[in-house]
This record gives sequence, C-alpha cells and structure tokens, in this order.
Amino acid sequence: MPQEQYPHRSTMQTSEGPQVYKVGIYGWRKRCLYFFVLLLMILILVNLAMTIWILKVMNFTIDGMGNLRITEKGLKLEGDSEFLKPLYAKEIRSRPGNPLYFQSARNVTVNILNEKTKVLTRLVTGPQAVEAHSQKFEVKTLSGKLLFSADDNEVVVGAERLRVLGAEGTVFPKSIETPNVRADPFKELSRPRARW
Repeated sequence: MPQEQYPHRSTMQTSEGPQVYKVGIYGWRKRCLYFFVLLLMILILVNLAMTIWILKVMNFTIDGMGNLRITEKGLKLEGDSEFLKPLYAKEIRSRPGNPLYFQSARNVTVNILNEKTKVLTRLVTGPQAVEAHSQKFEVKTLSGKLLFSADDNEVVVGAERLRVLGAEGTVFPKSIETPNVRADPFKELSRPRARW
C-alpha cells in the first residue's frame, strides 16, 4: 500500500511544528446539546407565560389578590366569598351603607371564646329556630334603653307598654305584681269566668 492513501498515518515523526488537537463537541453530540438547550428555553418561556397567565386570571396586584385587598387596617374582601374552613377575625364589617350577608345551607353559628378557647356565648341561626346560649340575653334600643332581658333568675321587660296580642290573652299560673292593668281604649277589661 502506498503511503499517500493514508495521510493521517505516518511512520516517521516530522518536526514541522506542534500538532493541534480540536477540543469540543462535534457531530451528533453537538446536535443533542443544541436540542436540549432549545428544549430548556421553550420550557422556560412556557413557564413564564403560565405564571403571567395565573397572575392575570387570579387578579394579583401589589395590594392583594382577587377580591382580597391588603390595607393599613387589615384585609378588605370585596364581593362574594366562600369560606370552607372556620374564619377567625377580630372584626367583620361591611362597607358603609351596604348590608353584611351571611348565607349557609345549614346554619350560621357565632361563638365567643375565652383565652382557653372555651365557648362562652353561642348564637345559632338555623332553619327551624334562632338559639342564643349565654348567661344573659339583652335587647336594647339605639339609645341604650333596656327593652328585654333574660337570665337564669328573671325575665325583665323594660318597655313602657307590654301588649299581648294572642286570642286567648295571657295566662299566669302564679301571682303577678303590677301597678296598672288597662284594657285597650273603649274596650272592657274582663277576666275569664271560673269553671266549676
């Protein structure tokens, strides 16, 4: 075989200068590396687009997210909201001039707890009744005058006038004390006849 056919093989060392070796990735390895870099760039762009889309859909702003705004006084919730777990708050108010609605499929329960998380007072509004569990129940006017009060010992009606509108009137099984008993104007004050 002649030596010209194999130029890269040489039986003799030549002193023409230093031999240069190419360093790097060539061929199919280079194509795979470019493919992975391109795939990584596409994933980064998709991730960035999804993050921007989520921020847009959830209405994220500097002040808060969605209907929830962070203010100097606390959190402000605008519009309808749904709470899946218990809500603990120091104060809940509606906007001035707007009502505050609580809606539930079963009931709405308001608990007042002490420092040891023991229930002191409970107000339950259900489909059948409104129940208040406490040591004392009071109803007052806007000026602070007592209209009704109830506790374990007594029930107080603080109104100037008490009217009983039932067809049968009112029945007291024991004695009562009152400074004045009156009938409606132009009507007789009568007592039921005893049955023997």
